Amino acid sequence: MADVTTTRPPVWRGVLDRIEAARRGDSSESLAAVFVLAATVIALVWANSPWGWTYDAFWDIQLAITVGDAGIDLDLQHWVNDGLMALFFFVIGLEVKREFAMGELRDRSKAAVPLAAAVAGLVLPALLYLLLNPSGAAASAWGVVISTDTAFLLGALAVVGPARAERLRIFLLTLAVADDVGALAVIAVVYTDELSLVPLAVGVLGLLAIWQLRRLRVWRGGGYLIVSLITWVAFYESGVHATLAGVLIALLLPVYPPKRALVERAAALTRAFRQSPNPDYARSARLGLERAVSVNERLMRLYQPYTAFIIVPVFALANAGVPLTAETLRASLTSPLTWGVVLGLVLGKFVGITGATALFARLRPGSLAPGLRIPQVAGGAALSGIGFTISLFIVDLALDDEPLLADEARVGVLAASVIALVLGAGVFRLGARLGLEPEEPSMELLRPVDPHRDHIRGPVGAPLTIVEYGDFECPFCSKATGSIRQVRAHFGDDVRYVFRHLPLDDHHPDARSAAEVSEAAAKQGRFWDVHDAFFAHNDALGREDLLRYCAELGLDVDRIEEDLRDGDAQNRVADDEIDARTSELPGTPTFYLGANGSPPRRHIGPYDADTLIAELTRLREAASDPV
Repeated sequence: MADVTTTRPPVWRGVLDRIEAARRGDSSESLAAVFVLAATVIALVWANSPWGWTYDAFWDIQLAITVGDAGIDLDLQHWVNDGLMALFFFVIGLEVKREFAMGELRDRSKAAVPLAAAVAGLVLPALLYLLLNPSGAAASAWGVVISTDTAFLLGALAVVGPARAERLRIFLLTLAVADDVGALAVIAVVYTDELSLVPLAVGVLGLLAIWQLRRLRVWRGGGYLIVSLITWVAFYESGVHATLAGVLIALLLPVYPPKRALVERAAALTRAFRQSPNPDYARSARLGLERAVSVNERLMRLYQPYTAFIIVPVFALANAGVPLTAETLRASLTSPLTWGVVLGLVLGKFVGITGATALFARLRPGSLAPGLRIPQVAGGAALSGIGFTISLFIVDLALDDEPLLADEARVGVLAASVIALVLGAGVFRLGARLGLEPEEPSMELLRPVDPHRDHIRGPVGAPLTIVEYGDFECPFCSKATGSIRQVRAHFGDDVRYVFRHLPLDDHHPDARSAAEVSEAAAKQGRFWDVHDAFFAHNDALGREDLLRYCAELGLDVDRIEEDLRDGDAQNRVADDEIDARTSELPGTPTFYLGANGSPPRRHIGPYDADTLIAELTRLREAASDPV
């Protein structure tokens, strides 16, 4: 059996190494949350130190950028909130676009539960806030309670969440994306100042120019950058909050999986450089590699670490410095605004998300992802009360002319974040203490066999079931195919065989690609043909080999290439892989055996044909025994 091995980095590593790892795309949500938390603590200490007056004095410094008679003159805080945060919202827009195009939100059936939970988590907090603040200047700040800070949420989940929480993490990520869309819509509609039509028209023309660049298949970032800067300035001058320009631009940028022709060209250019290293070939190879990846993914990989580790911490430093004087705390303790923020973020998110998820799961049984339970969702819902970044951002928009109310709102945001963290940890701990969160993974098959989803050999309703988690490049899995043939020959139509994916990337570099190609072939109804071919050639599964086997089997290779681009195959393989990791499978092949409708259980021990036949026979007899 091929083992699943995981390597963990040392606990203590240099901060610079961690940042560089993040820049390469291996960013850690918990590390990003630590940076924001550190910036928040520094802001609070600074604002409440003997030199606290310098906090406001520093962020009130004016900085003007002018060209001739035109220019923008802002204080440092608003350069952060209106300028740097535009890049933050740009990255959010890139993530939203990618999720809708290739990620979890592409499959509406899978996204239905977190989307419903997100809507409830937007509406109920706002209603609870308005219950305490129905009128006056404070009423305009209801948007403060609607959004969740994704970085803090995922960082807190990593620290206080349960083991085997990957499904919960995906659920919360999907929910957070929908949450961001709702918050951005509220900012656009509710917190827009008076409109200036001429600059707005220029901004719209800028967006149309970006759309045209996309239609022309411009792939270099420079052209998009110039038009984006002009669009940002136009939106700022129009009165529409400039950060929305970042979101709209991101939503227009193209996103797609790498195209085969472009990947092959990049490989050829790289080979040419290796054979004859020179500046011209180096530039061609670099441009070829960049062109093979969509603008969306290149920009997200480039900017995401900087927004996580620089921009958001700087934003926290500029906005979290509330003077916690006795007067401020006294006013906050009796302020409907402060308590409205706490009630909305803590109770509204907890009840709204948990209640909507439980209701949806009851109305549509099986709608929750395998391994995801309501107690887990409740803990994640509690952590969703950490609003922080966008909450503080909306405080600045809603209460810019009310500094005392703004301080009360910021105290509410900070208090709610602490309470939500404690509540989330408590819910997770209570679930574990009550046995609602098992200490060990179940030996039963996590995801029931689904004829509409699974690849099944044999009668769908057969009384005996074999489920294998396998890897096309695994030599043990290849040998196990012989055992399965003998078992199926022995039981005939009394057994059904189900294959699921568990590519071991550390050991088998081509296994994932083979799994994804097999899923693309399944769309042509030929999964089992390529399954047999790939195992027959499990020592030669390069991309060209895989496509050649498909062509030899008479499949439409161009269609396979197209189906690989839409992301469905990758998501399906990832789904099986997450199920396997949640169940803590020891490696490949891993078999589950079941009889007469009982849930298949993990088979421990040899998997030769005689052993599997004997175990299935025993299970059938045990299931038929009335005792």
